[in-house]
Amino acid sequence: MPLGLIELKRNRTPREIVAQALDYASWVEELSTDKIAQIFQRFSGGGTLDAAFQKHFGVELDEDALNSSHQIILVAAELDDSTERIINYLNARDIAINVLFFQVFQNGSEQLLSRAWLIDPGETQANVAASTKRTRESEPWNGEYYVSFGGACSWSDARKYGFISAGGGSWYSQTLKMLSPGDRVWVKIPGKGYVGVGRVTETIQTGTEFSVKTKDGERPALEVLDNSEQLRAKAVDPERAEHFVRVEWLDARPESEAVKEVGLFGNQNTVCQPTTPKWRHTVERLKTFFKKWDGPSSSTSSTRAGSIS
Repeated sequence: MPLGLIELKRNRTPREIVAQALDYASWVEELSTDKIAQIFQRFSGGGTLDAAFQKHFGVELDEDALNSSHQIILVAAELDDSTERIINYLNARDIAINVLFFQVFQNGSEQLLSRAWLIDPGETQANVAASTKRTRESEPWNGEYYVSFGGACSWSDARKYGFISAGGGSWYSQTLKMLSPGDRVWVKIPGKGYVGVGRVTETIQTGTEFSVKTKDGERPALEVLDNSEQLRAKAVDPERAEHFVRVEWLDARPESEAVKEVGLFGNQNTVCQPTTPKWRHTVERLKTFFKKWDGPSSSTSSTRAGSIS
């Protein structure tokens, strides 16, 4: 799970603040899981990190993935030219750093707050997901994508109609943009285990654009899926709306038969490109469970994408 560092400045932000934020990041990178838990307990008044995470996100905290990467956000009213150049330079080299501008306006007795990002948050979020801690055990990415599946859509629907999805905030949905047709994905349900492997057939779509193949023909997903009412309510807000990527399942199984073993990779990003030897071991191990990982497809074929009935 990535950590966020937020540096707040009231006025114009000098370039020195970038160095300060990077210094904080170098400290955060070295924090162990137990140290993070201790810090949370001290500032939460005695609460536990795992219980708070479960309550807020609805899934168990994956200790192995905690602090695997981080994002730096500077919050300021203005930004000088040199600071902007430095931030763009770092972000172009996969350092996840961004600026959130704010302005306060008075309208009679009311105060209004506006915000704007320097860089598209989806771009910096992709940088977070694409990078993990640079350790001596890092190795080149093997081309296989990890997907964490959870949220508003059920796995039974995803398996039946051929898709992965994420919503509830750009943090969850933006990394779906990393996927392109032909990419292979290994899908894990947090707290349950790995449930499928498939090939991406289409790029990301919003819930209002996405359709599924049913016995009655092609129909809008938001009219068919189990949680369609909840999904339609979220669809009016672009930030929280569910987003979909169509997948042809090569091999998939029910949630009750998920593959879960000690030593398998886990991460809280919806999509990521792991560079740890643990990921290579995980893929090799999963191929012994999902025998059709390289085809032919075990799905019920269609002209647009595979699904499993």
